[in-house]
Amino acid sequence: MSEVTDAVARVAEHGPAVPLMLLASVAALIATAGFHTRWSRRHGQAPPADDTGARPPTDGRRAGRAEDDGGPARPSGAEETALWRMRTTVRDAPGSLAVLCAALADRRIDILSLQTHPLAQGTVDEFLLRAPAGLTGSELADVVTAAGGDHTWTERADAHDLVDAPTRVLALAARTALDAAELPLALRQLLGRCTIRSLPAAVGSGDDVPPEGALEDTVLRLRAPEGGVISVERPYLPFTPAEFARARALAELDARLGPRVPRGRDSLTLPEGRDITVRRADTRDVAAAKAMHERCSPRTLGMRYHGPVGDADRYMNHLLSPRFGRTLAVQTASGRIVGLGHLLWDGDETEVALLVEDAWQRRGIGGELLGRLVAMATEAGCASVYAVTQASNTGMVAAMRGLGLPLDYQIEEGTLVVTARLNPLPRTTAPVPHGERIGGE
Repeated sequence: MSEVTDAVARVAEHGPAVPLMLLASVAALIATAGFHTRWSRRHGQAPPADDTGARPPTDGRRAGRAEDDGGPARPSGAEETALWRMRTTVRDAPGSLAVLCAALADRRIDILSLQTHPLAQGTVDEFLLRAPAGLTGSELADVVTAAGGDHTWTERADAHDLVDAPTRVLALAARTALDAAELPLALRQLLGRCTIRSLPAAVGSGDDVPPEGALEDTVLRLRAPEGGVISVERPYLPFTPAEFARARALAELDARLGPRVPRGRDSLTLPEGRDITVRRADTRDVAAAKAMHERCSPRTLGMRYHGPVGDADRYMNHLLSPRFGRTLAVQTASGRIVGLGHLLWDGDETEVALLVEDAWQRRGIGGELLGRLVAMATEAGCASVYAVTQASNTGMVAAMRGLGLPLDYQIEEGTLVVTARLNPLPRTTAPVPHGERIGGE
């Protein structure tokens, strides 16, 4: 994995002068050299969507527990089957794995891939299986336990899980190299269902975490490049040393490359004919974002921040930091920022937030930003997004309803939380293409 980090870092540091094909060639060469590695349990990652959210998202899926219903895979001319990911611990003794494989074969369960995680005592084996559709996760675990497996864990899988470990890790490394906001997502996609928190230096100084990180059963902690700690928790399944090493290598790659955000942008035309630009923003835009806040009315700021707003210095760096999410900025032809949309990683949940300058409201800007943020969340594999606002904020409610997604509403003491459940299937409509008009809210 260190070779992956070094190769991607050297290529990425050359910036746009290096053709993207070179990065792909490096990835292909390393993947070929490491092809002997066992297949892994998580799905491979496609290249990230346009960094302004202008392309429709890729397929997403919601990982489920052992008994969760999932779409079965049906090979042509074969009986109805389903894909499973399974992890179990076997004795490190000759013949132990053979007994387990024979037990699976007796139940007509096909082993599609296998990856091993050596431990101090025993070995954790990770399988991708094709089993008869009627077999439940509990029944699968019983078969494995009877054959000598211990601490067995199962989860429904899909065809994306057929990508081998080197290819999957290289794809995540490439995404991390291009965009600092990808590190939390890459870790989540590398390690499966887990809760990831970025603790700033003021909260988690990192003094109790060694430079190489710390692994504590179901929790791993890594030093964040900008200070503080990245904490990853997976209570249902302990991390293995191999998983810890991969996560640490991705964090090391991120630290080597330093702050970076893709600078793509889309030009759109408002109904009255004025042009605006939508682009990614980061902490380099703090001054312009503060200036926009100063032009907003107290009512607009109160709707966004749910009460009196003090000094923007207290929260602006956090909101614009790629470590905590992604931010889209809307700017005019003169370069003035008039709207901000935030997609914030909140542990294992995702929040969306909007702020549009008063003079630019009711022109479709909020809906445009929200649609792009939701496309990013879907592409990142998020199951839902939520917005916290005031019950009187009809503009935000209308924008959420305009997504055409199932919504849940919760109201408590005047605070409204609207949660949109994202569709894991490809969206039939994409956000507005480059240069086209956007309608009113």
